[in-house]
Amino acid sequence: MAIFLCVILLVGTIFGNTTEVYLAKDNLSMYSGSYALMDGDTGRVLVGKEEESAMANASTTKILTCIITLENCDLEELVTVSANAAAQPKVHLGMKEGEQFLLKDLLYGLMLESYNDCAVAIAEHIAGSTEAFAKMMNEKAVEIGCLDTYFITPNGLDAEDEVSFHHTTAADLCRIMAYCTWESSEKEQFLQITQTRNYTGSANGKEYSFVNRNAFLNQMDGVLSGKTGFTNKAGYCYVAAMEINGEKYCIALLACGWPNNRNYKWKDARSLFEYGMESYNIKKVTVQPFEQQIAVAGYVQERKFSSLNQGGILKLDAPKKEYQLLMSAGEKIETEVILYTDTNLPIEEGQTMGICNVYLEELLLDSFPIVARNNVYIWGWRDLLDTIFYQFLTIY
Repeated sequence: MAIFLCVILLVGTIFGNTTEVYLAKDNLSMYSGSYALMDGDTGRVLVGKEEESAMANASTTKILTCIITLENCDLEELVTVSANAAAQPKVHLGMKEGEQFLLKDLLYGLMLESYNDCAVAIAEHIAGSTEAFAKMMNEKAVEIGCLDTYFITPNGLDAEDEVSFHHTTAADLCRIMAYCTWESSEKEQFLQITQTRNYTGSANGKEYSFVNRNAFLNQMDGVLSGKTGFTNKAGYCYVAAMEINGEKYCIALLACGWPNNRNYKWKDARSLFEYGMESYNIKKVTVQPFEQQIAVAGYVQERKFSSLNQGGILKLDAPKKEYQLLMSAGEKIETEVILYTDTNLPIEEGQTMGICNVYLEELLLDSFPIVARNNVYIWGWRDLLDTIFYQFLTIY
């Protein structure tokens, strides 16, 4: 025997008042050919232009090289320089074949000075070749949720093979930065490296001093990390993360001018971060619990003589949920309740009867089960005989 349930759309309750005047997206004046501002918590793109377009991204690639290294290696390991690593073009440390460096020192050279030879030496140390390391990079990108990224080099230099060219998208680059900053098991080490202003290391009888080229660390409160980049194909690029007043933002700028416009990226970065802070706030949102009672003929709720009947109530519910979300004025939470159709009796208390999906605009935030809160048995011959017997006992 089957019962048929319905599909219901509910609107969650949003608590909190919003009186700010928000900056319209059309007021953004940007130099970048492609850009994205992303909520670091949900991965939602708050504003963007060509944010899903595949584009060369230069040395912003190195944030993925860095986090893979941190997750797979001991920073006190010694790295031996190959001829290939020593032959990398500027910007480079100038290492020579056969020299050895602490992996930690190479990571600081990679992230502070953006040295291309450091990237190749690291990649070969971890995977044996840059090709094998690129495979690790692409697998990690997919794991993070980047479906439009294809990396060939560990340093971001322009490259092309039989599959595609070295590229990502502004949205994917934000996802990688969010992972490095807030999600990776090595996020603290990543931030420690990328926030260091000056670093000194030594190897092969020489001392090396590195200066952080991410000037934006000193230009806005809340900026946690960032990485610049430039190639002839990519133009000037920048990726960065910010956290302020509980709000998490990532930005990515691609094709943000060519020489002599290297400062365009700082202006665009400020515009995007300011847009986020002016347009969005953390709101506490409560989604009221789903409760539904459905009358169903032909079943009994309990197998007790005194309660036998030929009809009753199936009780369904889902729990109350609370969220803290980055939202702008006018945005709302909606819950979509999907009850399973053609559900067969009997039903046991606690049985999943459907799902409740929670949306912020078009983004699926959460999904949880709707369950039965009472038993439902088929009302059949046994119940008829029990009822007759019960009636006989009460009469006689």
